[in-house]
Amino acid sequence: MMVSFADDKSIYTWKGYIYALLLLVVAILQSLCLQQYFQRCFVLGMKVRTAIMAAVYKKSLVVSNDARKESTVGETVNLMSADAQRFNDVTNFIHLLWSCPLQIALAIVFLWFELGPSVLAGLAVMVLMVPVNGLLATKARNIQIENMKFKDRRMKIMNEILNGIKVSILKLYAWELSFQKQVGDIREDELKVMRNFAYLTSVSTFIFTCAPALVSLVSFAVFVGVSPDNILNAEKAFTAISLFNILRFPLAMLPMLIAAMVQMTVSRKRLEKFLGGDDLDSNCVRHDTSFSRSTITIVSLDIKPGRLVAVVGAVGSGKSSLMSALLGEMHNTKGFVNIQGSLAFVPQQAWIQNATLKDNILFGSPYEERQFQEVIQACALAPDLELLGAGELTEIGEKGINLSGGQKQRVSLARAAYSQSDIYLLDDPLSAVDSHVGKHLFSEVIGPNGLLKDKTRILVTHGVSFLPYVDEIVVLVDGVVSEIGTYQSLRASRGAFSEFLDTYAQEQHNKNQTETGELVRSIKKAADVDESKKALCPYVPKIQVKLSVYLQYLRAMGWGYSTMAILVYIMQSVAFTFQNIWLSEWTNDAKEYYNQTYPTWKRDTRVGVFGALGVAQGIFVFIASLLLANGAVAASRILHSRLLNNILRAPMVFFDTTPTGRVVNRFAKDIFTVDEAIPQSLKSWLLCLIGVLATLFVICLATPLFTIIIIPLAVVYYFVQCFYVATSRQLRRLDSVSRSPIYSHFGETVSGLSVIRAYGHQERFLKHNEVTIDENLKSVYPWIVSNRWLAIRLEFLGNLVVFFSSLFAVISRNSLNSGLVGLSISYALNVTQTLNWLVRMTSELETNIVAVERVSEYTEIESEAEWVTDIQPPEQWPDAGRLQFENYKVRYRPELDLVLHGITCDIDTTEKIGIVGRTGAGKSSLTNCLFRIIEAAEGRIFIDGVDISTIGLHHLRGRLTIIPQDPVLFSGSLRLNLDPFETFSDEEIWRALELSHLKDYVSGLQEGLQHEVTEGGENLSVGQRQLLCLARALLRKSRILILDEATAAVDLETDNLIQTTIRKEFSHCTVLTIAHRLHSIMDSSRVMVLSAGKIVEFDSPSNLIEKQGHFYAMAKDAGITAVDCTAL
Repeated sequence: MMVSFADDKSIYTWKGYIYALLLLVVAILQSLCLQQYFQRCFVLGMKVRTAIMAAVYKKSLVVSNDARKESTVGETVNLMSADAQRFNDVTNFIHLLWSCPLQIALAIVFLWFELGPSVLAGLAVMVLMVPVNGLLATKARNIQIENMKFKDRRMKIMNEILNGIKVSILKLYAWELSFQKQVGDIREDELKVMRNFAYLTSVSTFIFTCAPALVSLVSFAVFVGVSPDNILNAEKAFTAISLFNILRFPLAMLPMLIAAMVQMTVSRKRLEKFLGGDDLDSNCVRHDTSFSRSTITIVSLDIKPGRLVAVVGAVGSGKSSLMSALLGEMHNTKGFVNIQGSLAFVPQQAWIQNATLKDNILFGSPYEERQFQEVIQACALAPDLELLGAGELTEIGEKGINLSGGQKQRVSLARAAYSQSDIYLLDDPLSAVDSHVGKHLFSEVIGPNGLLKDKTRILVTHGVSFLPYVDEIVVLVDGVVSEIGTYQSLRASRGAFSEFLDTYAQEQHNKNQTETGELVRSIKKAADVDESKKALCPYVPKIQVKLSVYLQYLRAMGWGYSTMAILVYIMQSVAFTFQNIWLSEWTNDAKEYYNQTYPTWKRDTRVGVFGALGVAQGIFVFIASLLLANGAVAASRILHSRLLNNILRAPMVFFDTTPTGRVVNRFAKDIFTVDEAIPQSLKSWLLCLIGVLATLFVICLATPLFTIIIIPLAVVYYFVQCFYVATSRQLRRLDSVSRSPIYSHFGETVSGLSVIRAYGHQERFLKHNEVTIDENLKSVYPWIVSNRWLAIRLEFLGNLVVFFSSLFAVISRNSLNSGLVGLSISYALNVTQTLNWLVRMTSELETNIVAVERVSEYTEIESEAEWVTDIQPPEQWPDAGRLQFENYKVRYRPELDLVLHGITCDIDTTEKIGIVGRTGAGKSSLTNCLFRIIEAAEGRIFIDGVDISTIGLHHLRGRLTIIPQDPVLFSGSLRLNLDPFETFSDEEIWRALELSHLKDYVSGLQEGLQHEVTEGGENLSVGQRQLLCLARALLRKSRILILDEATAAVDLETDNLIQTTIRKEFSHCTVLTIAHRLHSIMDSSRVMVLSAGKIVEFDSPSNLIEKQGHFYAMAKDAGITAVDCTAL
C-alpha cells in the first residue's frame, strides 16, 4: 500500500500518514504478543528443568545399591545437568512445531496473491535446500562425534597429568616433556577435525546465504518469463521480498527443532531408566519394639542394649556386608533385621562434606557447647583444631581435601558420637589412625569407659589389642557367624578365632606401627583459612571485559586472517545492497514501459545482474567463513599450547593452592568455548553489525530526511544495549556460579548415601537440594526477564525505524520514486530482527570472550626455574653421590614460616641414611628440596660439588631417582609407564622387570610390554604398582636414590622384595630412606632424626639407642630394644 501510494500521486496525503501509523501499530502489537509468548515458554522450560533436577535427586536418595551400580556418579550428575537442560531447550520452542508450518502456509498464500503460480518455482528451490541441509547436518554430526572422542582422550590425559603433578611424580621424574608431546599430538588431531567441521559449516553458510537470493531470483525470473504481460513493479517485488524473508525463519528453525527433539528423546530414555530403577527395600529392617529387650536381631545374632560387640574375621569374610545388612543396604533374600532405637554409622572410608568442620560434626543436630567440646576432646581433635587456621570454623574442601586420612576418620567418629543415637555401627574406624591415636579413641570414645559406654556399639576391627576389653566377640568366616563369645571363652575354644588371633598378632608385631604417619604435608597445615576459603570460592571475573582481551584473541588468530575476513564481509554487504538497489531500478521499468512491450534484452540483463549479485554474496560469505575458520584454528592452537606449557611449568605451590577441578575446567570448558563458541559468535556478530550499518545506509539513501532521526535512535539504542549487556553478563555468571553447588552437593550426597540413610537425614538433604536449586533460579529467572525487557525495547526502536522511514517517504513523496520507497521500507522491516540479534551477539561474544581471559590468566602464573640452562653438569654427574647441606632453610610460600631451619650435614658416597621424625618434622620437605620442588630461602645443597641451584631442573631431576610413597601410574602401555622418552632398549626394560620381580607377571600378559594400564593403574594391584616404581628406579641407574617409604600400601611380602632388591642393586649408591617403620632403617649407616625442621640427632642406630635420646624413645614405642639393634 505504501508503495502504490508513492506510485500514484492522486491518493490523498492523509492516507499515507494513516498507512504509516498502521504499520507502527501492527508492528507493536506483534512485538507484545511474541514477547508474552516467549516469556511464558521460557518460564515453563525453567520449571521443567527444575522438576527433573529435583526428581533425579529425590530418586538418588532411595535408589537400591544394584541400581546405583548401573550408573556412575558422573552419569547421574549428567542427568541433572545436560539432560534436564535439553528438556528446557525443547520446551522453549515446542510451539514452533505447529507455528512453523502455519507461518510457511500463510506466507505462501500471500505470495500467491502477488506472483501467482510462479511462487511454486521459488518454493521448489526452498524445498530442495532441505535435503541438502540434512545431508550437511549428518556429516557435521559425524565430525562432532569424532571431535568429542579426541576431546575425551585429551581430557583424560590432562586429568592424569594434573593428578601426577599433584603428587609431584611428573616433576620428580622430569617427565613433563613426554606428556606435553602426547597432549600436543591429540590436540593436533582435534584441530584437524575442527578445521574440517568449520569448512563444512562454511559450505552450509554459503548455501544459506545464496538461498534467499536464489529463491527470489527464480521466482522473479519465472514470473517475468512466463508471459510478457507480467511486469515486475515495485509493489509486487518488495512485498514478495518481505514475504520471502518471513519464510526464512521457519525453514531454518524446523530442522533445528527436530534435531533438538531427537536429542530430547534420548535424554528421556536415560531419565526413564534411572527414575524407573529399583528402590531400597524399606521393609527388610523393622523397628519393632515388641521384641523383648534385644536391640538388634539378625537371623542368628542377638545383641543386648548397652553392649560393646566386636566383629572380627579375615579380609573378605563379610564384616562390612554385615554392617550394610544392618543398615538395610543389602539385598535381602530371607529373614529380617529388627532394630530398636536410632542409628549412627561410621563407614570404613570417612565421608566428609564440603562444609565447616563444625557442621560436619553437628550433621544437622542442634549445637551444645559442652557436649561439642567433650566430643572434640574424646576424638583427639583438639590439637588438629589448633593447627587449622579458623579452628572448628575451618572450611573443609570437597572430599575432605585439606584433612589427612586419620583426621577425616576422627571427624567421622565425632559426628557419630555427637549424634546421641542408641546404636553405633563402627566399620573399622581405627585402621586409618596411628596406633597411639587408636588407643586414645578406644579408651575415650568406644571402650568400656568411653563417651558411649551406655550405648549399643558394634565395632568391626582388625586391632587385636582391643579385643580383651569388649563384652562380646562375633567371628565371621565366609559370611557366616562361626563363633560368638567373650575373649576368654573364644581363646579357650581354639576355633576360628584363635587362628585369626595368631595371624594378626604376628603381623602386628612385624608392622609395629610406630607411626603410620598422618601424612599431611606441613603445607596443608599452613594453608591458613583464607587459603582454604580462596580455594573454595569460584572465580567471578571483573565487571567488564577489556578491549585488550579481544585484541589478544585477534592477535592469536593472526592479523592477516582477521582483517581479510572483515573486508570480505563488507564486500558481501555491498553486493547485497547493490542487488536491492538494482531491484528498485528494475521495478521503475514498470512505469517507463507503461503499456509498451518490455524489451527482452533489458529483461535478461535485469535478471542476470540480479542473479550474479546474489551468487557473489554467497561466494564472499564462503571466503570470509574459510578465512575465519583458519584464523580460529590458529587461535585455538596458540591459546591451548600456551596454557599447557605454562601449567606444566607452574611451581608446586600453585597446585597445592588451586583445586584440580579449576585447572581441568580451563582445559575443558574454556578451551571448548575458545574452539567452538567464540568463532561462531564472532562470525554472527560481524554479520549482524555490517547488516545493520548497510540497512541504515540504504534508508538514508532513499529518504535523506531519515539521517535526522538516526542520531537520537542510536543514542537510545546504545544506552539500552550497555545496560542489558552488563546485566546479562553478570546474571549468566551468577547462574554458572550458583549452579556448581547443585552438582557438587549432589555428588557428595551420592558418595555419602549410606551415612545419610543410616542417620535418617534424607529429608534434610532433600530440603538442602531444594534450597540450592532455588538459589540458582534466583539468577535464571531475572535472566529470562531481562531478555524480554531487552527485546521489547529493541523491537520498539526497530518499529520506530519502520515508522519514520515510511513517514519520511510520505513527507517527501514528490521527490521519491516508488522503487526507493519499497526498498527503504522492506529494509526497515528487516532491521528490527537484526538489531535484536546484534545486542544478543554482543552479549554472547562478551560472555564467551571471558574464556580467553581465563585461559590467559593461567598463562601468566609465574613458572618454576628453567628446565634446561646453559650451565650443564658433566655427563656422568653425579658419579660419587656425595651430598652436602649448608645451613639450608626453606619455606613453602613467602608468607609462611620456615619448614626447615638451617640444615647442615655431609653425606658420603654409598652411605645409607635413614630419616625419621614425627609427622610434620620436615622429612618430606627434605626430599622436595633435593629435587628443588621448593626453592631455598637461604643456604645451598651440593651434589658432588655442584651447587644444585645453578643447573636446570631437568638436569637435576633427571639424574636423581625417587621411589615415591604413592605409586602413580598413567594410562598407556606398561612401556610408556617405565620409559616415556623411549631411551632404553627392550632388553634393559626386561632386565629391570626381572630385578623388580615382575618379569613373570608381564611375560604372562598377552601384549607383554604393550599391556594397557588403565587410568591410575587400576588394573594392577597396589603391590605391582609399587614394584613398577622400583623398576623405574632401576632403569635410571642414578647414584642417588631417595625412598619415600610406602607404609600402608604394601603387604609384607612385597615390602621384603623391595628391601632385598634395593640392598643388592643399589649397594653402590647413596640411599636416603624416609622411614615410617623403624625396622626398615635399623641397618642404615646413620640415622637422621628430625624434629620441627631441625636435625636433633645424626649417628649410627646403635649409638643413638645408647644415647637414650629422641631415637631411643621412638624405638621403644616401636618395641625395638638394644638387643634387636645389635642382632641386626
